[in-house]
Amino acid sequence: MIDRNDITGLVLAGGRGSRMGGVDKGLQNHRGLPLALHALLRLQPQVGHAMINANRNLAAYDSMGVPVWPDPLADYPGPLAGLLAGLEHCQTPYLVTVPCDTPDFPPDLVERLAAALAARDAEIAMAATIENGARQVQPVFCLLRSTLLESLVAYLHAGERKIDRWTAQHRCTEVLFDDATAFFNANTMAELQQLQPGSRGA
Repeated sequence: MIDRNDITGLVLAGGRGSRMGGVDKGLQNHRGLPLALHALLRLQPQVGHAMINANRNLAAYDSMGVPVWPDPLADYPGPLAGLLAGLEHCQTPYLVTVPCDTPDFPPDLVERLAAALAARDAEIAMAATIENGARQVQPVFCLLRSTLLESLVAYLHAGERKIDRWTAQHRCTEVLFDDATAFFNANTMAELQQLQPGSRGA
């Protein structure tokens, strides 16, 4: 088994927020707190260390009490840039990532990903759900070995950006979670509203 203290958790909050009109998604209010803080508070009990990837309003993220690292690549190239920021600053053997816009992800997410990665001698473990009868991989909910930094640097420097093409280069395993609603993410203001009390997913 992988010890919790050997895992660093990273909240990905570095996106453009384009489907929310360009706002900083991680700072949007959700039940009285910023979305990213919800994700951080849910993640911290599951890991030994935590940090945030953000590209704007760094002082606001700094106030959440953990290290904040911007993308090392310019122009918001996507979640892999945030993953790269995490790997560059990760001082544990494993890094796990969660997006800032999914505040209700499972409280046993990291434990189950870690168990699968260790049992199957994988390099990356990703969450998966069943939605509308089809298996849906959730690649931004992933646990990976921090030794993959060199591979990711080479992939990004080659101009590649797609997360699934990079993970396909490595030994991956998927962990199926029964509750797909736990992975409901707020990409738009309307979806964020659905997460509020009295609405879907609340």
